[in-house]
This record gives sequence, structure tokens and C-alpha cells, in this order.
Amino acid sequence: MAEVLLPRKMEIANGPSKFGSAHLLHVLAVDDSHVDRKFIERLLRVSSCKVTVVDSATRALQYLGLDVEKKSVGLEDLKVNLIMTDYSMPGMTGYELLKKIKESSAFRDIPVVVMSSENILPRIDRCLEEGAEDFLLKPVKLSDVTRLRDSLMKVADLSFTKKRELETEHAYSLDSSPRSQLKRAKI
Repeated sequence: MAEVLLPRKMEIANGPSKFGSAHLLHVLAVDDSHVDRKFIERLLRVSSCKVTVVDSATRALQYLGLDVEKKSVGLEDLKVNLIMTDYSMPGMTGYELLKKIKESSAFRDIPVVVMSSENILPRIDRCLEEGAEDFLLKPVKLSDVTRLRDSLMKVADLSFTKKRELETEHAYSLDSSPRSQLKRAKI
């Protein structure tokens, strides 16, 4: 019986970020190459991201709980903000992983970035059409990771602001008595 390795989760807390909080983006990095995994892990850590690395698409599915046979156990705080996957991997490609994630109701909204050392336009187009957030050529640069992180943080900030506006609007619409409107006017 083959041993199932649990993904390694690294948390790097560098204090408040330029976004005003210590909230870290959690990135699931998937690559069969040990060297590439270490490289992308380092770039993400330098960018103040929490990183979980796995060595195959199958292990990524296990980590996310999308593999019904073998789910990862004992990992709390499964919230993943971004998945970065290599395209060419044995067993299941990054493209196939992308498709499974986008088919999942629980994970379809998580941005997926596909990485490859091969600049093959039909492959890039197919990934983007399937819903990939971006397609990066290897070696991935720190500027690529920074751009992705900044973009995700802006989206998160906008959705938080919009959610607060909707909650406030909803709270005011529930109580429209003259007395409550007078209280709101004084605020």
C-alpha cells in the first residue's frame, strides 16, 4: 500500500502588509519538479503569502477534498485564495486540474494560474478559455507573483467593501420608521 504524503503548509507572518492587515493570501502551488516547487514557494513566501506545496494534480485534489478516495486530513484553515499549477505533469496535467477545479461548485471561484516553460499558444488559449486567471511562462518572476498578489488583494478589498455596503444598505432598509431615520440622520 502506497503511503499518502500530506501537503506541507508554510505560514509566513511578516506583520501588516501594505494592504493594512496581516491577512495572508493562501496559495496552493502544484508542480512535479522539486526545483520548480522550491522556487515558486520561495517567490510566494517573499511576497508574504502563505504557501501549501504539493507535487501533483492528484495531491492537489486530495488537499482540496475533491478526490473522493483519499482526502487530506488534519489540515485546518483550508481557505485557498489562489492555485498555481504547472501545466506538464505526469498523471494529470495542470489543464485537467484546472477543469476539475472549475467544475467544482466549492472551488470554481478560486483563481487558477497555469505555469509552463513551453510557450505554446493553443495550450495557453485553451487554459484561458477554460477559466485560468493567467498563464505564466517559467521561470516565474517575482514581478509576476507581486502582480497576482496585488490583483487578488484589490479584488478582495473591493468585495469586502461591496459586502459591507450591501449589509449597511440592508440594515437601513429593514427599519424605515421615522424614528430610525432620525437616528441615522444624526450619525
